[in-house]
Amino acid sequence: MLEELKQKSKVVGVKQTRRAVSDGSARRIFLARDADPKVTEPLADLCAQRGVPVEWVPSMKELGTVCGIAVGSAAAAATA
Repeated sequence: MLEELKQKSKVVGVKQTRRAVSDGSARRIFLARDADPKVTEPLADLCAQRGVPVEWVPSMKELGTVCGIAVGSAAAAATA
């Protein structure tokens, strides 16, 4: 599933991901398991309300790397 982030349009970061879910452009959300639950859980709840699938990634470092950034990321979204 992470290949989707390498090949498709995406947004990276909690604020941008939340915005993509809210405006309906997010097709799938990726959240890092080692991120602070205070950050990821509200986003996971929003996805459940909006019917957006959520995939959990083992680490922030791995998610950041897949997204092509030099730092870790708690969240990313594959967008339409």
